[in-house]
Amino acid sequence: MAGGRVLALIVSALAAPLLFRFLGQGQYGEYGSVIAIFNILMILVSSGINGGVRKYISEERESDTWKDFVFAYYFRIALMMALLAALSLAVGAYTGILSDLMSADYTLYFYLLSILMLAAQLREYSRRALLGLKLEHLGEGMYFLYQITFSVTAVGLAWLGYGVVGVILGYIISSLVVFFCSMFFLRKYISLRRLFKPIPDDFPKRELFNFNHYSTLYYFLLTSMYHVDVVLLDMMIVSEQVGAYKAVLVIVEFLWFAPKTVQSILVHSTSNMWYQGQIERIQELASRSTRYALLLTTLMGIGLGALAGDFFPLYYGADASEMVPPLLVLLPGTIGFAIARPLLSINLAKGEMKIVIFAVTIAAAINLTLNVLLIPRFGTVGAAIGTTCGYGSLPFLQVWVGRHLGYNPFVDIRFGRIALTSLGAAVPIVGLSLLIDNSLLALLVVPPVGFVAYSALAIATGAISLDEIFEILGSFPEPVSSKAAALRGRVNSRGD
Repeated sequence: MAGGRVLALIVSALAAPLLFRFLGQGQYGEYGSVIAIFNILMILVSSGINGGVRKYISEERESDTWKDFVFAYYFRIALMMALLAALSLAVGAYTGILSDLMSADYTLYFYLLSILMLAAQLREYSRRALLGLKLEHLGEGMYFLYQITFSVTAVGLAWLGYGVVGVILGYIISSLVVFFCSMFFLRKYISLRRLFKPIPDDFPKRELFNFNHYSTLYYFLLTSMYHVDVVLLDMMIVSEQVGAYKAVLVIVEFLWFAPKTVQSILVHSTSNMWYQGQIERIQELASRSTRYALLLTTLMGIGLGALAGDFFPLYYGADASEMVPPLLVLLPGTIGFAIARPLLSINLAKGEMKIVIFAVTIAAAINLTLNVLLIPRFGTVGAAIGTTCGYGSLPFLQVWVGRHLGYNPFVDIRFGRIALTSLGAAVPIVGLSLLIDNSLLALLVVPPVGFVAYSALAIATGAISLDEIFEILGSFPEPVSSKAAALRGRVNSRGD
């Protein structure tokens, strides 16, 4: 799954500056605003359904038709919710209600978003079903296919002068491509004929429905935290500044690729562990995955912060220096959100939704309140402060939830050793970035030097052990896994 995410990350990284240049800062701000609204609405429409199908279709129950009817039950809800949302968007566009709420006339955009609502719902539902069936290689393959199809079509249409309309068409086309490809693979594991048959009376529809609406609220609160700042900025300040801030968010969210990969696995991976009462295994998994996420994201955060002044002008253009202050403010919270991501999925998989929702509500309230208070006074920097505080509260709240559920997520987190590693590695990373005057040279030299220094210090301080590194490498495809096993044997023999 990490391999698929890395490939998708590369494609996104190549497409983002092209979209920024072809759309221009003003239209990029419009694009960021309408997509933020769409994503918030999409949470209400799809998040609970997608989480539910991943959780329940992964469970091994006595009935031979269990997985078929889980897929059929949630598919019907997914289709109904998408049609209702698409109709609402179309009516809102026709009456002008939605455009009246924004600072510009986005009527055509909202008509297109109503079509995208249906396409995106089908795309995500079918892809999440693949993940729930533990076909991660196919699920992540569909994610990569989506990213590359979207990037090619959206960038191409923007280059041809279709603007934001072209980008939304890119979303629609790529979503439909992924849906049809996912269904092609699903037909081998799921009886699609069950879609047209009645759900049996003994099927636990109430249990699945309750999980759906609770997790919808949970995902709405969580995901609103990285969309509400863009929406509020669009309502309070000019679109050019919104475009610059949206561009910053695109960059900082790149830091989440590894934690998001882990997060996407853990819901369906830990559901059975909770059911079987494997608390110690859950605790070890939570602690280790959180520590790995913290180690990797902190390294990337230090590097991005040190090189921001060199990176942004080369990536987005000469006028991008205004993006650096909000980026630096967002980095601590982004790292905090990375720490929380594995715990969010593990706690969700337990199914005790009330305490999980309560914790996320507190974080979302912090985020919303500070954004409302700070954006009018400080603009994009105020949005960054509010958002980073909301993000930063998540790991502490999720640890509290974990302890309530009966495990300690930070039992082996090694904060002190990671802090020593980070402080020690920051010296060469920041120092070299300040010493090297040429931006391109700094981007070529600092990352590999910083990676080597950080890795060496992480091993020296015990933030991560050699055995853990070999274990990670052992999960890679051949020939990496066999070579890692051989090297591990030589190292251990020398130690003995």
